[in-house]
Amino acid sequence: MKKYFTGFCFIVLFVPGLSAQNIDSLWVRENYYKVEKMLPMRDGISLFTAFYIPKDSSVKHPILLNRTPYSCSPYGADKFNARIHDTYWINYLKEGYIIAIQDVRGRWMSEGEFMDVRPFNPNKKNKEIDEASDTYDAIEWMVNHLPANNKRVGVFGISYPGFYATMAALSGHPALKAVSPQAPVTDWFQGDDFHHNGAFFLMDAFGFYSGFGKPRPKPTTVGSPGFRIPSQDNYDFYLKTGAIKNFTKLMGDSIAFWKDMMKHPDHDEWWKARNPRNFVNNIKPAVLVVGGNFDAEDCFGAWNLYKAIEEKNNNTDNRVVMGPWVHGGWGGRSDGSYLGNVRFGKKTSEYYQRNIEFPFFNFYLKLKGTVRDIAEATVFFSGENEWRRFNEWPSKNVEYTNLFIVNNGKLSFEKKYCKQCIQRLHQRPCTPGAVYRRCAHGAHQ
Repeated sequence: MKKYFTGFCFIVLFVPGLSAQNIDSLWVRENYYKVEKMLPMRDGISLFTAFYIPKDSSVKHPILLNRTPYSCSPYGADKFNARIHDTYWINYLKEGYIIAIQDVRGRWMSEGEFMDVRPFNPNKKNKEIDEASDTYDAIEWMVNHLPANNKRVGVFGISYPGFYATMAALSGHPALKAVSPQAPVTDWFQGDDFHHNGAFFLMDAFGFYSGFGKPRPKPTTVGSPGFRIPSQDNYDFYLKTGAIKNFTKLMGDSIAFWKDMMKHPDHDEWWKARNPRNFVNNIKPAVLVVGGNFDAEDCFGAWNLYKAIEEKNNNTDNRVVMGPWVHGGWGGRSDGSYLGNVRFGKKTSEYYQRNIEFPFFNFYLKLKGTVRDIAEATVFFSGENEWRRFNEWPSKNVEYTNLFIVNNGKLSFEKKYCKQCIQRLHQRPCTPGAVYRRCAHGAHQ
């Protein structure tokens, strides 16, 4: 009798370059298809929108919308945006969301005239528009035309798209259930991007608007280049160029918002009309405001938008998250465990994505899970490398303490005045900063 031995051989192949992103990209292609549509607005203008739609139509899917002035590229139904599989957005696709990315009015492939931080019009009539009405009209089209949608919509966006998320919250569409303005452009005069407490940030404004502000007469897939600095040393370029009027000459006559900023150096009605905080009353959708405490651009916007919504609304489900991030640092490929040479001991971005934003949208758009574990305010304390959760913000347990500049530029919790300086100032105590600048008499006493 012959004995036969049957063996099984398993071969493991290593495919160079096959990363997790590649695998996710293949998964998206297998489970989603892309559609591009021009969505009609009430004034006859149409906005270019790219949709990533699940192939499975046996269940109803929520819609997550991102409105952007930075392009919903790549254009073409066969070309997929890498962000949907290279970032945490992949989690929404694996949960069956419809993802919509829209070029806002007057940008890229959308029709119409672009206006920076277009003012909200609370008294729109007939075919009058603003960014809130454009959002309303986009949502209205989507819930009535996209296949197998569950008629529940969320809007999110970082930075300028955060401004459009705030405008979405003012749209009043009944299908809009949740909004997340993240590092939102909120007040370009008081504290975001181009002014801080009214002080003009020349380098930010010139560097951004020399490219972004160029007119786009007709829809296009090609962006505009910025100003090419004729030096390897930016500091040297700005120093030698000198006064703002010299930068205006370099900017030329075609950059509308640069000219507007030059016309409005003071905090006048023009600026107040472009501050969404003046209009965030009667908000119906749940709101999750997100920001980074190391964000040089829009940290102000996050804190103060949350504050304004709290003050102007009694029943809005409004929450805030502030982590140890730079501008948009929670939304990219970084896990948020470090900033430069500083280590936080935790993957703060992943924590936020998995435990706060994802459950937030899942609850309101899929009626799945709970938001009970998402605090009113979730703030990362980088001094102790810990997340802290608060039932209100500012916390009632906060004790405010002044810091004073003392001798040799050090900080102290105690006032320390130089006696000779006080005598020179006629025995009137001056501000600690002034004491430090004037004192040349050695140690403070």
